[in-house]
Amino acid sequence: MQFADRLKSLGSNVFAEMDIAKTKAVAAGRDLIDLSLGSSDLPTAPVILAAISRSLADSSTHGYVLFRNTQEFRVAAANWVDRRFGIIVDPETEVLPLIGSQEGTAHLPLAILNPGDFALLQDPGYPSHYGGVHLAGGQVYGMPLLPEHDFLPVFADIPAAVLAQSKLMVLSYPHNPTSSIATPEFFQSAVKFCQNHNIALIHDFPYVDLMFDGSTPPSMLQADLDRSVTVEFFTLSKSYNMGGFRVGFAVGNRELIMALRQIKAVVDFNQYQGIMRGAIEALSGDQSGVKESVRTFQQRRDVMVEALNSIGWQVPTPPATMYLWAKLPEPWATDSVKFCLDLVQATGVALSPGAGFGKNGEGYVRFALVNDPQVLRTAATKIGQFLDS
Repeated sequence: MQFADRLKSLGSNVFAEMDIAKTKAVAAGRDLIDLSLGSSDLPTAPVILAAISRSLADSSTHGYVLFRNTQEFRVAAANWVDRRFGIIVDPETEVLPLIGSQEGTAHLPLAILNPGDFALLQDPGYPSHYGGVHLAGGQVYGMPLLPEHDFLPVFADIPAAVLAQSKLMVLSYPHNPTSSIATPEFFQSAVKFCQNHNIALIHDFPYVDLMFDGSTPPSMLQADLDRSVTVEFFTLSKSYNMGGFRVGFAVGNRELIMALRQIKAVVDFNQYQGIMRGAIEALSGDQSGVKESVRTFQQRRDVMVEALNSIGWQVPTPPATMYLWAKLPEPWATDSVKFCLDLVQATGVALSPGAGFGKNGEGYVRFALVNDPQVLRTAATKIGQFLDS
């Protein structure tokens, strides 16, 4: 059977290799400690589940959910943005429900890029940002994120020939996988750069709440109050532990929102209405559960950094997200995939190889802090034994 050429651009997936390796480790009798996936293990709040549960018996929620049926959710999202960032947006024209922010980053390139156009993406960066560009027939220019620049791209380093064909930039801070953060001044420079070069600026913002030590991250919308070039994607997967419910939203430039809405119209409707009611409860209700989740991940961060340091693996303490981004020790410093495959086979501990996030991710691995402290300490002990061997 012959398939479309666009599948070739998606290439192989190192995370699929890791899934196979995890399956083999379990089959070999290993106790799997999976720190490779950034899926929160914390429970969804009962009040959110209750809102969804009540909807199940309401037959009016059982049909297709068109745009007009999402008004209550869009209003709740707009009110949340106002409370959180002091920005007033129009729920009719500047807010759009998403089936998770990954849907937005995958679909919006279809509305912006013609074949051959460039998208400016972070390297390392979240893999779905790359996939959406490839599906649209675009070219990727990976903006290197290097430790000497605090894992921020240097816009002046983008080649002029690439810039002349660039239509889209995707940023995401707090950043997955490096856990780095950005300042309001950096966001202002990104907005100005995209305004000057007529580039649509997408900010993927799943870790809006997962900042530690009492800090809060800025919004890209605060740097572009007129929404001249910017759309920001939010998800309830991390803040409210609703990853499996697949609910998020886009906020920003009304032309970009309408373009994304046109793409969605031929791809999907929306989530089940009951899920939206749960999301409304999450956005509008008491936020103490979010704060408790942040405290939990901060505790896990501290436990895992200390445990890794104790085995001789010096890892920086990240200011945000649910991850550690760790430089590999010798002799694996140039082959993160081999390290992760060997580690899970020998110990049952699964990590994400940095190479899976882009060429500048090579030499690193990502730890997802999605287990209790006791399990994290056990994982560190096993990793220490593996390194010693």
